[in-house]
Amino acid sequence: ILLNYLPVERALWSPLLKKQRELYSQFLKEMIIQPGIAKANLGVSREDVTLEDHPLNPNPDSRWNTYFKDNEVLLQIDKDVRRLYPDIAFFQRPTDYPCLLILDPQNEFETLRKRVEQTTLKSQTVARNRSGVTNVSSPLKASPSLSEYEVLPNGCEAHWEVVERILFIYAKLNPGIAYVQGMNEIVGPLYYTFATDPNSEWKEHAEADTFFCFTNLMAEIRDNFIKSLDDSQCGITYKMEKVYSTLKEKDVELYMKLQEQNIKPQFFAFRWLTLLLSQEFLLPDVIRIWDSLFADDSRFDFLLLVCCAMLTLIRDQLLEGDFTLNMRLLQDYPISDVHLILKKAKELQDSK
Repeated sequence: ILLNYLPVERALWSPLLKKQRELYSQFLKEMIIQPGIAKANLGVSREDVTLEDHPLNPNPDSRWNTYFKDNEVLLQIDKDVRRLYPDIAFFQRPTDYPCLLILDPQNEFETLRKRVEQTTLKSQTVARNRSGVTNVSSPLKASPSLSEYEVLPNGCEAHWEVVERILFIYAKLNPGIAYVQGMNEIVGPLYYTFATDPNSEWKEHAEADTFFCFTNLMAEIRDNFIKSLDDSQCGITYKMEKVYSTLKEKDVELYMKLQEQNIKPQFFAFRWLTLLLSQEFLLPDVIRIWDSLFADDSRFDFLLLVCCAMLTLIRDQLLEGDFTLNMRLLQDYPISDVHLILKKAKELQDSK
């Protein structure tokens, strides 16, 4: 409801959910299954390789060119989802509701799992970061992150594979932004909430429901992930500065101390704001923070207040500490009681 996926009126839920879940099945067919069938058939039939369109065709509209570009995105997603919340075993476990459309043994097509296996470069690893910079490194040793999550046998799929599919479909439907590192940290808590719901219907349709909630949330925060918008009023730089201007209002002494030490908000608030604090706390605590965040009418103004609350709650340590000590505090936040943080944020909000 808070992410505008469902209307407030409960009687309308059933038809809407049915329609949205069918739409997501259609996305799977169009973006994973059909391209997978075409690729699987290449060994048998060569009609996809023509003079006009072939694997070396540089034309941006070429189906082959699209396929290879998609693989680049898929490899980055795969690398990131494999290390999602390594402190809990949930994402490595098999889902009770594997996607039958994908895992149907009658379907002989190239799944995302097969695509990753076949396109993982043996000699180099390619990673695209938020700035669009492509890092190419030669892994002399196997990267531990790639073996962290074992691929389950055929017929089963792990929760991280479901998350991978959600992100791949999102990237295909939103080519302007595609996939940027960090989106995996946003989709993780949403999927976990649906996939662990006591109601089996929500569990069964966790993939489709997460996709639409994630899409709606990204519509609100996508500007944080677009490098070219960083310095605009909707960009992340403006929001980081807003954390400091709010802190100046609420606690000028602490603000002056951070300024004196040249501790810029970019050093810590970038991650706090972009990932909605999903990397600062344990997953159940992240979900608790998000409940308050999404329930607030001006939800991302409230996020700024939560960030200020986090600073003021460790003000004594920050006022005493030097640059190195304070940076360590801010990059590895010491307070784990999120209720205390939310209470403080509400006090700051009410003191306006």
